[in-house]
Amino acid sequence: MEKALASASLPFKLLLSCPSGLSPPQVSVAFDVAYDRIPHQDIQLENSISEIWDKKVQDNKSLYNGTKFRYGGHNLICGDGSNQDSHVCLHLGLTDYRTFMGTNLNPQWEKFLVPSEDDSIRCQHTSSPLGNGAIVETSDRKIIVLQRSTNVGEFPGHYVFPGGHPEPQEIGITSHQYGKDLTGSELINKKVSQEMFDSIIREVVEEIGVPASTLYNTVFIGISCRELNVRPTAFFSIKCSLESKEIQKLYSELENMTSKMPGCHQGGFALYKLMVDSLKNT
Repeated sequence: MEKALASASLPFKLLLSCPSGLSPPQVSVAFDVAYDRIPHQDIQLENSISEIWDKKVQDNKSLYNGTKFRYGGHNLICGDGSNQDSHVCLHLGLTDYRTFMGTNLNPQWEKFLVPSEDDSIRCQHTSSPLGNGAIVETSDRKIIVLQRSTNVGEFPGHYVFPGGHPEPQEIGITSHQYGKDLTGSELINKKVSQEMFDSIIREVVEEIGVPASTLYNTVFIGISCRELNVRPTAFFSIKCSLESKEIQKLYSELENMTSKMPGCHQGGFALYKLMVDSLKNT
């Protein structure tokens, strides 16, 4: 398990790489207001968040300001040679779609960044909602990818892995105050941690149409961050008992497809390749 450095020529940065794959008991969450976004001291820049959102809502009345988990960093605990001893704790706060549109997707998004090698400091003024993506491998060792509609706002026509976001509302969290009303922070953290794994299964089932019963051996393999807009995505490796002919995407096409993926999903494939290489060496 390791942190991986970004290359200036790559459209992504690997914030965390777990090539051996971590099972649910090896992934925990610290959910706390301390990992929420810090407002920028530039009032004009901060005000642009509302201005952008108001204009977007005027143009599209169906926009919904949903709550999302915000990525605020992580802690690694590496085992003494056994993967079962390895553990990662994800630091998560709360953010929303409005703030994401106004910071990460702001034309001035780079002005929100702080010069730092520590990504949690560098991105402390951005919304940074944690997305998720799945590298789903079929029984005949093919990888499933999807092609985005040409009508979507972000990366129309691009190839992507199935995914979306873990959802706070799925486990009854709408604010930090609401979370405190549950039976305690330990229970909240366990619920959020379980949502990390539950949500990616939901996304795969909804986007591909495969039954949940065909998916197994879901492991966390790391976090990729798109260099454009510094958007973080947690990636998982999932086995599927179906053959590729039932899903219709061949692994041999994938290397070419990745060049037409958003940076964070190119990073997801890099995380998967690190996992495959690690398995070959064991």
